[in-house]
Amino acid sequence: MMRICCAFQNVAMILYTDAQLAYIFAATCTTFNIYPMKLISYYNPTDEQDHLAMVHEENFYDLQDMDWRLPGNMQLFLYGGEEAFETALEYDQMLREGKSIRARPKLLSSVQLMAPVPQPTSCRDGYAFRQHVEAARRNRKVEMIPEFDQYPIFYFTNHNSIQGPGDIVCMPDHFQKLDFELEVAIVINRKGRNIRAEEADSYIAGYMIMNDMSARVLQMEEMKLNLGPAKGKDFSTVIGPWLVTPDELESFKVPCKEGHVGNNYNLDMKCWVNGKLVSSGNMGDMDWTFAEIIERASYGVDLLPGDVIGSGTVGTGCFLELNGTGKFNDPNYEEQWLQEGDMVEMEITGLGHLTNTIVKDESEFSIFSLKKEG
Repeated sequence: MMRICCAFQNVAMILYTDAQLAYIFAATCTTFNIYPMKLISYYNPTDEQDHLAMVHEENFYDLQDMDWRLPGNMQLFLYGGEEAFETALEYDQMLREGKSIRARPKLLSSVQLMAPVPQPTSCRDGYAFRQHVEAARRNRKVEMIPEFDQYPIFYFTNHNSIQGPGDIVCMPDHFQKLDFELEVAIVINRKGRNIRAEEADSYIAGYMIMNDMSARVLQMEEMKLNLGPAKGKDFSTVIGPWLVTPDELESFKVPCKEGHVGNNYNLDMKCWVNGKLVSSGNMGDMDWTFAEIIERASYGVDLLPGDVIGSGTVGTGCFLELNGTGKFNDPNYEEQWLQEGDMVEMEITGLGHLTNTIVKDESEFSIFSLKKEG
């Protein structure tokens, strides 16, 4: 199997050859074959740019070292469409067959991994797991909202705060009920508009682990004004450690829920905080499929290569739900929230292991202190 890597760069400052630009415009193609690959991103300190690389076992191979025609970063690779994937797959096949290639192997452990898609064109997050929604509402002593079963919803989060493994830097106000959210995410592989659910899975380039970091006090304050999570969600969304193409998950495929359309997978989802297992769920419990979320998201608008879409939180997949359930069953239950220095590890079958550490920003600036008296 193949993995691809990429790291941060200022795309506007880079010049591309005609052959490379040809890949970019291929993204408007009407068909797209999915290949079994794993795609990751790494940072190159020599030129301070992101590089695309193919990973085999413990080594990686820079794609442009293999073939100068291949795009140099993940965004261009996604825009490259089927032609870019086919060219990369040829080199992957050569490596698996033990054939020599021009690029030299480098140890994967020697590089800084980043988000598989370091610069997504947008980031949406869904609300696909009924178990999570139902438990959260029960814990607040309100009935399950019937609209959940009528249509799949999502909100836009800050695509400029996407990050990969490593430190999550939080401001002082974020630590007031700081939380993780265990999710699955996808990235779109080609441009589409008004995509029907029956064909939407072909627009998925691959799957990733997603941690939708949440500052609950900020979130709950603002949502009283009915305008979404806003500052409570915009400071960090973690994806990684790599992007896994759908064919890699074929053996895990399971039927979607009755009355729904699209692919679904039996993938165990787990989260540890400081080595203690705190969350355990399964992607197969998604009620709304990614295909159905894509259908709604693309209604009247263009989806683009590099758009990231999260599933929403799996059941038991955050402290907000776990604390609520604990207090529902025992009024003396002691709440738990993320603290400075905590290590958050997430693992999803087939999608890898994602590790982050919570770090406090040096600034003492607080927007809570700016609140005016009501």
